[in-house]
Amino acid sequence: REYTLDVYRLSSVVTQHDAKKAGAEVVKQVEHPLLSGLLYPGLQALDEEYLKVDAQFGGVDQRKIFTFAEKYLPSLGYAKRIHLMNPMVPGLTGSKMSSSEEDSKIDLLDRKEDVKKKLKKAFCEPGNVENNGVLSFIKHVLFPLKSEFVVLREEKWGGNKTYTAYEDLEKDFAEQVVHPGDLKNSVEVALNKLLDPIREKFNSPELKQLTNAAYPNPSKAKPAEKGTKNSEPENVVPSRLDIRVGKVISVEKHPDADSLYVEKIDVGEPEPRTVVSGLVQFVPKEQLQDRLVVLLCNLKPQKMRGVESQGMVLCACSLGEPRQVEPLDPPAGSCAGERVYVEGYESGEPDDELKPKKKVFEKLQADFRVSEDCVAQWKERNFLTKLGRVSCKSLKGGSIS
Repeated sequence: REYTLDVYRLSSVVTQHDAKKAGAEVVKQVEHPLLSGLLYPGLQALDEEYLKVDAQFGGVDQRKIFTFAEKYLPSLGYAKRIHLMNPMVPGLTGSKMSSSEEDSKIDLLDRKEDVKKKLKKAFCEPGNVENNGVLSFIKHVLFPLKSEFVVLREEKWGGNKTYTAYEDLEKDFAEQVVHPGDLKNSVEVALNKLLDPIREKFNSPELKQLTNAAYPNPSKAKPAEKGTKNSEPENVVPSRLDIRVGKVISVEKHPDADSLYVEKIDVGEPEPRTVVSGLVQFVPKEQLQDRLVVLLCNLKPQKMRGVESQGMVLCACSLGEPRQVEPLDPPAGSCAGERVYVEGYESGEPDDELKPKKKVFEKLQADFRVSEDCVAQWKERNFLTKLGRVSCKSLKGGSIS
């Protein structure tokens, strides 16, 4: 009751201009905003009083709401709170880190197996330093605490390497001197060293009780009624991927990244798609020009060093070192725009756009492999077009990314 009355009190002193300005970075800005968006900054400000907090912590996108709270809470007779902010960093899924997206973050109380699982699934494309949550953990957590980072590698791949400046590590990753698998493994080891003392402290009965009260086990929650949306298992099948044969009609070096190509690829649409690929060190430009490739077309477009990429060229990758990468080859005689499907999943319409939070591609990609006769497969089912099997030239037994 008191909270609701304070909402009314606040709305009597806050102007539309101040409310809109406060929510500029967290509320969708439209020409005719909903009243809920204008109320939102005030609700968040009042939370500080009604949750009885001493401080509020958030990303820099919250700064205008924090300023709003500092201005208006005292006008209601409430204390001004402390506000702390950190940089906006990418999560492990490649998009903004979010507390509501479990796989985008590492929690302080995550078990070792949770850390391993999240890092294994994390977006960490070779050579791509944009929206790379694994690198973000190194830059914003590990380096500030330790002033160095050790990439752990077997001797046959060059042995361990210690970095004392984050910029040197980012440069080596961009140039693919550091492999994503080694980077993930090294981050896992470093994070667990930091988390072990916290896990031990929270092993006491009192803190276990506190943790369980704050974060109830979702498996113990009341199940959704039969037939409701929440009770439906997500159908993660290959037919949801829009994979097509593409023809590369132009290839240029990325103006701001030595390891990236910017390609124009015909996939049977009125205009070619712009695609950014980290293939400079693996495939000469002349070998890409005019060749047929296999393109994943319904990923959400993403900027890579300032150039928006509208698809992903699927490639076979060696499992060992030195790293080798070969674009997948459609059957001879294929035409741009022809659909590529997985054997047994010919029917079914692909998603218009794969939602990053759903991780549909990542879940399916975990089972992408190249067979011993160099055929692209998902769970031992062949990638096909109407003319036959999709393959690679030589990387038998490799992965596909």
